[in-house]
Amino acid sequence: MKAVILARVSTPKQEKEGLSLKDIQLPELRDYATKKDFEVVREFVFSESADYKIRKKFNEMIDFVKENEDIKAIISYRVDRITRNYRDAVKIDELRLDYGKEIHFVYDHLIINKDSVGRDIQDWDLKVFLAKQYLNRLKEDAINTAKFKISKNEWPGKAPYGYKNITREDGTKWIVINEPEAVVVEKMYQWYSTGSYSMLEVRNKLKEVFDIDFSKGKIDLILKNPFPSGTMIYDGQEYPHNYDRIIDQELYDKVQEVKAGYHKKHFKFAGLAFPYRGLIRCTDCGCIITPERKIKKNGNIYYYYHCTQYHGKHGAEWLTEDDLTKQFSAVFSKLQMPQNVVDDIAMTLKSSHKDKSEFHDNLLNRYQSEYKKYENRIEKAWEDKIDGSITESYYEKKRKEYRSKQKTINKKIEKLHFADEEYYITSEYLLKLASNASELFESSEPHEKRVLLKIALQNLELKGKKVRYDWINPFGKIAFYASRQAWLPRVDSNRQPCP
Repeated sequence: MKAVILARVSTPKQEKEGLSLKDIQLPELRDYATKKDFEVVREFVFSESADYKIRKKFNEMIDFVKENEDIKAIISYRVDRITRNYRDAVKIDELRLDYGKEIHFVYDHLIINKDSVGRDIQDWDLKVFLAKQYLNRLKEDAINTAKFKISKNEWPGKAPYGYKNITREDGTKWIVINEPEAVVVEKMYQWYSTGSYSMLEVRNKLKEVFDIDFSKGKIDLILKNPFPSGTMIYDGQEYPHNYDRIIDQELYDKVQEVKAGYHKKHFKFAGLAFPYRGLIRCTDCGCIITPERKIKKNGNIYYYYHCTQYHGKHGAEWLTEDDLTKQFSAVFSKLQMPQNVVDDIAMTLKSSHKDKSEFHDNLLNRYQSEYKKYENRIEKAWEDKIDGSITESYYEKKRKEYRSKQKTINKKIEKLHFADEEYYITSEYLLKLASNASELFESSEPHEKRVLLKIALQNLELKGKKVRYDWINPFGKIAFYASRQAWLPRVDSNRQPCP
């Protein structure tokens, strides 16, 4: 009679603790087959979880036995080696009742087939029930373990992108920042927080800068996960965690604000690179001016902007993206000024840079002094512990407290460096705008146009087909001085329509 052997352990640990595939199960199963005069045509030997969802080998064995009528028996070590849930029990009963197979449990001295009745079937049902209960307990233990870790402000699962799971020297599990991934996460948050990048544009930027090809779904998942800012979500609830932060709470909140804006109804085409999306409001009703793509019969594609008229129809005008670009280009042309004026601006920036540098240096020195203070305290506590004046537990308590304060200081230093970098970027734009504003704007990429508009203009509104705006200082002053250089009459009001 032909048969198959099924040998399985759930984990490598079970092999070490007495259910070794090689040393115990297989020799006994083969010996049993020989004694019963079975011809073993195939052995299904594997190590995997008891959860039926991933028990591929078990299902493979079921299908193989069904397809081969001459196979009459399945030889397994124990009931819980072949099934631990009712779904598997149903499959085994199907082999027994509908396909005429016998199932031999060597360790349990149990054989069931289509003719089994009474005591054997009762024994089988009881063992299946116990196996099911054991599996449920394993799941409960896993849930309880997760809740225990959550109560200690620790994450119970795989670390999210930007972090990695490690085992520390004392054998405990921990999560640390994965530096290469953390840089990517931080940049994604910084880009998106400006409001100048859609998900698609962030994706393209990742390809350009890091040669990483993330789907928009993965980008969205990373940007809405608060873990990098110090919060973990488990079973729908938020909990603080004890791991290092990649970003601060302020940056995370800013990204969520931008995301909330992009997902409103009027951002129907948020995935496309519309440079003026969400920046302009209608003067009649206050609604956002929304972009829309139109494809003509000849195949040409045009981009239009119009009021959403969300609060009611009022005959809103439509204008092309090119129309808006020309109007904004004309606005930026007002910043064009002679070289001597550009030199004056450069001197102003240089003076401002001196003040900025003094402030930056003073603040940095203060942070570094605070950091050193806590470092000295840790060293002093260590000496006190060696001298026996404080206990080991008290030393550990204070060391963790001081290290935590040092981490906070490091975050402040990082933020200071980021602000410093932003200062130089803004200064560079100021000089470029003063030298060649209109051409710079027209040649810029969509997200760069948005940055330039946000730097120089505010309160953008559309009246009919004309954009109105307010200057943001110092650009208002630059435009004023530029107009004087061109011998234009002085404009008393700061608020103007585009040309």
